[in-house]
Amino acid sequence: MALIKYSRPSTDLFSRRFNDIVDEMFNNTNNGMNYRQDSFMPNVDIAENDTQFEISAELPGLKKDAISIDLENGRLTISGERKFENKDEGKNYHRVETSYGTFVRSFYLPDSINEDTINATYTDGVLNITIQKQEEKIKRQIEIK
Repeated sequence: MALIKYSRPSTDLFSRRFNDIVDEMFNNTNNGMNYRQDSFMPNVDIAENDTQFEISAELPGLKKDAISIDLENGRLTISGERKFENKDEGKNYHRVETSYGTFVRSFYLPDSINEDTINATYTDGVLNITIQKQEEKIKRQIEIK
């Protein structure tokens, strides 16, 4: 089983600017804040070397206890929530572009992993997960006799 690549769809720069203008003209409620957004998708990088898989997820502004990592039937799921804290300290927000809400990212892992070796660390807003491959299933060179 192989990891499935995810490609973020490209967005047209003109369309995005036009949408911003329309949103500001017609949706100028709550001082430009978009409360309707209740989910987001963090960026994830997946790499592989000879002995392990490495998964990195960008989760700035989240506390470690707001992140959950689950493994079930070969599927690794990273989920959590970033809450918007509207501290009314005399601020009038004109635009909030940071994504808030819940997120879920799932990846099917190959059969060659050792589930007992999954390790996760969270430093400076980046979640790093390493998963060792099973030694007997690591690719090896066969000598021709």
